[in-house]
Amino acid sequence: MTSMTSSRPYLIRAVYEWIVDNGCTPHLLVNTQMAGVQVPTQYIKDNKIILNVGPHATQALELGNDRIHFSARFGGVPTSVSVPPGAVLTIYARETGQGMVFSEEDGGDNPPEPAPTRPNLRVVK
Repeated sequence: MTSMTSSRPYLIRAVYEWIVDNGCTPHLLVNTQMAGVQVPTQYIKDNKIILNVGPHATQALELGNDRIHFSARFGGVPTSVSVPPGAVLTIYARETGQGMVFSEEDGGDNPPEPAPTRPNLRVVK
């Protein structure tokens, strides 16, 4: 059986595009306790941070498979931000609250185990 990569980075990109296409501002809720999270610590609350990742708030935004990276101003100070997709708990539109919530237990690094048996599929003509 082929091991598949996490779908989380792909879903983040898709929801990001959907939010922006609808004229809204995408925000990420990030678990700051995960390894590899690099954010300004003074804005962390309850081990989480909300990041505005809208096109007007970020520079050089990269929504990669292994890392979400961008530059933004925090309190007027240019800051480099780096977050593994597995640390993203939610991506949502600020204006509507609509978006996608990810499981906190699944850091996005390990895809779920396949079902023990295959479903009974048949070809329909």
